[in-house]
Amino acid sequence: MAKKLVIKVTAGADAPERCSQAFTVAAVAVASGVEVSLWLTGESSWFALPGRAAEFELPHAAPLPDLIEGIKAGGGTITVCTQCAARRDIEEKDLIEGARIAGAQVFVQEAMADGVQALVY
Repeated sequence: MAKKLVIKVTAGADAPERCSQAFTVAAVAVASGVEVSLWLTGESSWFALPGRAAEFELPHAAPLPDLIEGIKAGGGTITVCTQCAARRDIEEKDLIEGARIAGAQVFVQEAMADGVQALVY
């Protein structure tokens, strides 16, 4: 098993099943003891803002706020893409507690580190 899992979510409410899968995999991995770095890009960037995850609905899926809390409680990191944040006028001060904004260089560093498995949804 990989020492760390880096997950990039490229979908939000525009592709709810894909979005939910990414958050679910991240939460399950954290609960299983895997170090997780969850990257929010594109429309998923909105879920790093307070209250936005509660607006997401998908039948038969775990609530997004619960998944996010599980990821954070288990030590997972949540990062919003720098360019995606800028296009949506999202600033670091706007984010949920524990989330950050970082760019492609940090993503590549994390994804290319030894023992890392990367997934894109």
